[in-house]
Amino acid sequence: MRFQSAGLAALLVSCGLSAGNTASALPADPAAQQISNLSNADQTSGALNFTLNSTSVQAGNKSYLSPRPMAVKNGVSYVGLRFMAERLGAKVLYDARTKETLVSSGTVELRYVTGSKTFKINGKAATLKGIAYADRNILMVPLTSFTQGLGLPYQFNGKKITVQLEVKPIASFRVQQSEIIAGETMVSYEPSSSSPRGLAIVDERWEGRQDTFSEPGSYTVSYSVMDEDGMWSDPYIQTLQVSRRNEAPVALFATDKGEYRMGEPVTITDQSTDDEDAITDRVWTNNEGAFFEPGTVTITLIVTDKHGASSEFRKDIRVLSEALYTEKEFRLLFTPQGKNIAIDGSAVKTMNALPYTYTTEPETLFRSSGPESVYEDGILYQDVITGTARFLLHHKNKTNRKAKIQVIAQNQGSEPALLHVTGEGLAGPTPHPELAGKLSLSRYFESILMGGSPKSIMLEPGQSMLVFDSLTAANPMSQNDIITFVGELTSDSAITYTSVLVAADKDPFAAFPALPALDPKESIVRGTFADSNRIFEYNDTVGGQTVKLSLTDNREDPFQYGTDGMKGTEAMNSGNYGVMYKLRLYRVAPHTLIAFNPRGGLFTGAALVNDKVINFSHLGTASAVNEASVLYRTGDAEEAVEIWISPSAGSNLPFCLLFMPLPEKRE
Repeated sequence: MRFQSAGLAALLVSCGLSAGNTASALPADPAAQQISNLSNADQTSGALNFTLNSTSVQAGNKSYLSPRPMAVKNGVSYVGLRFMAERLGAKVLYDARTKETLVSSGTVELRYVTGSKTFKINGKAATLKGIAYADRNILMVPLTSFTQGLGLPYQFNGKKITVQLEVKPIASFRVQQSEIIAGETMVSYEPSSSSPRGLAIVDERWEGRQDTFSEPGSYTVSYSVMDEDGMWSDPYIQTLQVSRRNEAPVALFATDKGEYRMGEPVTITDQSTDDEDAITDRVWTNNEGAFFEPGTVTITLIVTDKHGASSEFRKDIRVLSEALYTEKEFRLLFTPQGKNIAIDGSAVKTMNALPYTYTTEPETLFRSSGPESVYEDGILYQDVITGTARFLLHHKNKTNRKAKIQVIAQNQGSEPALLHVTGEGLAGPTPHPELAGKLSLSRYFESILMGGSPKSIMLEPGQSMLVFDSLTAANPMSQNDIITFVGELTSDSAITYTSVLVAADKDPFAAFPALPALDPKESIVRGTFADSNRIFEYNDTVGGQTVKLSLTDNREDPFQYGTDGMKGTEAMNSGNYGVMYKLRLYRVAPHTLIAFNPRGGLFTGAALVNDKVINFSHLGTASAVNEASVLYRTGDAEEAVEIWISPSAGSNLPFCLLFMPLPEKRE
């Protein structure tokens, strides 16, 4: 047995009552006229205990006789309006103009019309559970209309109904400030209170309230209110956390020396501190790896914490007229991995080339990038693949609504099929295609390094399933957003794979049977391409002289040919997007720089170099060909180097890998 909250919003649902239009007026109501202009001071406190079909009503030690017994009609419990109003100390009036009987208690007004199944709560119409009716000039109304309108909890127990009349008011408060600093913050309290019975709040009580807290710590604040009947609310309690006054961070750094030759590496060690370890920003001036003009250089660091407090530290160093390295030599030797150095892009054209010989691995590429811009829900690409498959998806949402991309695997065979996801990298939704291409490839490499996904899927005959968790969990694409996805899995039998784009609020499986097959557009290809891992193995020494390896140009490195699994026609993998180039260099000469040079302009990508993911960017269009990203440097001895690299969706092609001897190191 439990009390039910009879507040307005809750009872609209729990009692089957609903807001509606204003009730229409009915003919004159003789039953209501009998109680016109009555009020009653015999207010009952505590609880009213009704017994079905009985006129006897208990209220504590008192007994009352109702003019009419509590009646049940069609499962609805009725009470006499006047009798109930008297017990509540409410006023009862009759509005001859609207033919409505009014009950007012505190700030709540209820209006009833005989013969109507609607009533009003403070002017808003609601539906009764049963029709109000007159029994020998006594207006009978559903009990739940009182409990609803006046916020009275009630309880059923067999043939007995208990209505609680002493309903406590409700108190609460909020503090405007999200952070309170001891001795500084003026705390703003926003109290809130109400009476479920609509009574006026006439008093309040605070405990532990302070406008300013002088010391840090936890403080308990309590707030209570009293209604006009003298009923106090339960205290509303909050624990406020008061923080100590913020101390500004301390900016500090050290250099390994005070004097440097031109081109000599400058080692700077950041020694900044914050009492909360919450430095959020560092702004450097002259934090260079080396300097190439003599004179005094002032290095500056400004650090800022999460509260906005900051401090600054400066240090002067002296650059001598003696030179250790030229700027070009320094950049070749010390530029970090993933960062760019300037090169002569025109000289790359005449560089000697590594012999172009490769073998392949049996990995099938499922390339879904046409149509790149998708204007309607549909099937983007579909084909049947057995064994290891790599998926490259790259699409833009142009449907004018939020959408998602999924890959569905279907077992159309007669035996169960086992699938295992070995890697996946998702980027987006984002309006920037080059960023999506870079991040998806980088995350795919990270996934490979982590050993792939632990997800294995058993597909029964005829069963379909979404196979890549990152696609399923991805945020919906807004208009003009792009998603790029690189994933890999293996299967032990033939599986039909389908990439689809559907509205974000649709179930892809429910929508799938009616989805149209979309045609490629914008000269963007799609297709299925076998042997999509190209393996380059070099046993001879590489790096004794400057050489290049040109890739994705369709001259030295030819494009793949495959099939469009939906049309059954030949498809060319323009750009070899999705192809994985694996370079195994068994003997790279000491002091060799391996770098990436974009030949087509803008390129943002990633490479896996000796099991380390290197991210790089070339954002210029014309200037990009005169830059190279540092991928790796060998040390003082010959080394083996393995590089995995693939064209990034959204970037321009072709590109080269450069192998250049480094300048001699000097002391």
